[in-house]
Amino acid sequence: MPAGPGGKPIVLCADDYAQDAGISAGIRALAAQGRLSATSAMVLSPRWREDAAPLRELRGQIDVGLHLDWTSPFAIAAGHGLPLGAAMRRALLGGFDPAAARAEIERQLDAFEAAWGAPPNHVDGHQHVQQFAGIRQALVGALQQRYGAHALRPWLRISRAPRGQRDLKARVIAALGADALEKIAADAGLPCAPGLTGIYGFDGDTASYARRLADWLAAAPAGTVVMCHPGLAEGAAAGDDPIAAARQREWHCLAGDDLPRALAQAGAQLARGSALYSAAPALNP
Repeated sequence: MPAGPGGKPIVLCADDYAQDAGISAGIRALAAQGRLSATSAMVLSPRWREDAAPLRELRGQIDVGLHLDWTSPFAIAAGHGLPLGAAMRRALLGGFDPAAARAEIERQLDAFEAAWGAPPNHVDGHQHVQQFAGIRQALVGALQQRYGAHALRPWLRISRAPRGQRDLKARVIAALGADALEKIAADAGLPCAPGLTGIYGFDGDTASYARRLADWLAAAPAGTVVMCHPGLAEGAAAGDDPIAAARQREWHCLAGDDLPRALAQAGAQLARGSALYSAAPALNP
């Protein structure tokens, strides 16, 4: 994907919208400031319908997508969820039941559309579950059937880090189905982001996150998705969120001078995935 006149395009996507009030408020503030080009919503959260309303003010400025959920406390409370370790084992040892997965994906897409009033611009997954065996096949089938005739079909996140950024955590994430999801999506004519960066252990301080962000942006090929997890302390249930402190560090980095400096140094510009990823001709659903 060639760089545009303003530099190589990068999608900066804030995950976990609607997880709690502080996360939603922080993401909206960054988006209004022009510091994000996408966000992904946790529609199983009881906050989703409430938090979708103020997000509509940013419609057309950022992509808003579904953060498919199998591993959060919301998913566990809903009855289909599992802790991440158990979900990974199931994905590796036979996979999820595709019929049950399809029904759950349809429920989450319905919940997204009911509050947002439109299809998602993209679909990714909380803790990358969109790639897990059984879920990925069901997801592609659901998207093809629901949106296959749409001129702008939702794009899919492929959780595979660019070369040079594939540490152990990134390799484990990709091994759970990045290549397989990309192949079946391509066969179905669904657009995909080519890669994902922003993977780290949520450790360090604000300065170390700023250095990581600069490194990710500098090394990322055009069209890469950089995921982030910003949030404000206000309204956050910090005791229930193991990465609450990291969210605040990320927010301060993205809201301040670090992000524009890193973009300028990398020769990059923020772009919406819905405008970037060329979709194959629509197939009959």
